[in-house]
Amino acid sequence: MKNNRLYTAAIAAAILSAVLTGCGGNAKADSPEKKTKTVDGKELITITALADLTPHSEILEYVEPKLNEKGYTIDIVSTASDATWNEKTQNGEVDFNFNQHEPYLKEWNEINNGTLVNIGGVHVEPIGAYSEKYSSADEVPDGATVVLPDDATNEYRALRILEQQGWIKLGNTENARASVADIEEYIKPIEITELDSYQINAHINEFDVYINNTNKVIEAGLDATKYLFREGEDSPYANIIVTTPDKADDPGLKALVEVLQSEDTAKFILDKYNGAVIPVTKVSE
Repeated sequence: MKNNRLYTAAIAAAILSAVLTGCGGNAKADSPEKKTKTVDGKELITITALADLTPHSEILEYVEPKLNEKGYTIDIVSTASDATWNEKTQNGEVDFNFNQHEPYLKEWNEINNGTLVNIGGVHVEPIGAYSEKYSSADEVPDGATVVLPDDATNEYRALRILEQQGWIKLGNTENARASVADIEEYIKPIEITELDSYQINAHINEFDVYINNTNKVIEAGLDATKYLFREGEDSPYANIIVTTPDKADDPGLKALVEVLQSEDTAKFILDKYNGAVIPVTKVSE
């Protein structure tokens, strides 16, 4: 009997220890210690990020020295964008991501029960219509072939600029979403093909006109300033810094947004991309 009591007590102690260890582990996971990095002899707090290569990572690299002055440094974990980035940000694998606009974020949150938040807009990448065959919209003939992105948000944007150009008329669209099926009238006879935005650049010579995001055009080595027509500077699709609600007031992220929205950074964006990318912050004359 005595041995049974000792055995039972030992098991109880082991269970209690496991529970306490588990609680301690969870507390640590909820409040991870910030990593630090030494730059020029100064210890800086590291902010981890997922950011598209162009122009996002290039903009982050530009503001890095100014962020260093504020005590922080950026570790860009990946520049190869994929559909898991919001999930990784939501799970706390990185501090923020920089590759999307507010309508896309809202849609992702709705579909995935996400809670990610926008803590600051940086720049607009206007969606535009381009051609390897024609230098102006007036040259594009009736019956022209047009390829555009097939995802809900960007297809809507593409169809909207076709409507603004006077080529089509859309029916009623809700929640800023539309597809070719929502075209009420073809004012200019054209043939539209829907294609994944990442594949469009490989097929531009097969169409008279192609419509795609500025960053995709730049990444393909094409001149994004030579568009037939595009969204205006008042586009609501500014690319934003995205994080979790608990990090929205993080001093490092607030410092990051501050330098990204500075007039100096705005000038860099205008000069670097020749107006193809438009900063949210206005530059004084």
